[in-house]
Amino acid sequence: MPESVSKPHRVVVIGTGAVGATTAYTLLLRNRMSELVFIDANKDLALGEALDMNHGLPFVGGVKLWAGDYSDCKDADIIIIAAGSNQRPGETRIDLLNRNAAIFDDIIKSITKYNNHGILLIATNPVDILSYVSWKKSGWPANRVIGSGTLLDSARFRYLIGKHKEIDPRSIHAHIIGEHGDSELPVWSLANVAGAEIDFEQAERDDIFNSTKNAAYEIINAKGSTSYAIALALDRIVAAILQNEHAVLNVSSLLDDYHGISDVYLGVPSIVGREGIREKLQIPLNAQEEELLRASAQKLKDQIAQLNI
Repeated sequence: MPESVSKPHRVVVIGTGAVGATTAYTLLLRNRMSELVFIDANKDLALGEALDMNHGLPFVGGVKLWAGDYSDCKDADIIIIAAGSNQRPGETRIDLLNRNAAIFDDIIKSITKYNNHGILLIATNPVDILSYVSWKKSGWPANRVIGSGTLLDSARFRYLIGKHKEIDPRSIHAHIIGEHGDSELPVWSLANVAGAEIDFEQAERDDIFNSTKNAAYEIINAKGSTSYAIALALDRIVAAILQNEHAVLNVSSLLDDYHGISDVYLGVPSIVGREGIREKLQIPLNAQEEELLRASAQKLKDQIAQLNI
């Protein structure tokens, strides 16, 4: 009997701007999949990115990649959506809402025409609301519609704590939860290093959190867009899915009675594997943190209520 040949893992990246192209390049370098497809409204841009990366295959190998169209979503395991209007200097993520919701209407219709079995991974801001929009418009189970959530925010938080304490950020256990945006909150009550509480004065805590929350604005003002760290965050989610890791990641998930919150996508610690999101972990929160999380949820619900979905 001939040896069975496993099905190729295909990842489609929709939107080849700074985030999409950098994510694709990160996935290529880390050899996450066997097939990688670029889709963009600007077909020349998608073609250029594909050609440029193809010319590097003699150095990395192992991946078939091309610029395609929505029919290439048919066999995709993961479809990353990084398309949409960019956040402008001085603009909040919520300001992007109406412009990007309209763009997503067309994108989701085009995807679901060819695919009903994959996982949608949303990176476009405002990511929590657009994840909710994608879930509603796709009709897919919520576990297979995932937003990048506060995974990057938590990484920024751990980096800044580690910088202050002169500890490798990979050894810091700390979470940012809620909206990927201005109403996000730090879970100081659970922050620790090897189980030991992280000791900061209140002013230091405020400085670290404000630097975390405002990091994207600082980067956008300096260079126009964020790309590298969010690409690494998306790569981490892709790896957890394709390798069926059941890793705990702070992705944006549809909540159902999570500390009394339902019917909204927010970034919370979630178990991520081949099926998408297996479970949301109800981490213990103090009274203030719980109040802030509910306020974050209500803010997004108010925004969603203004959409026609």
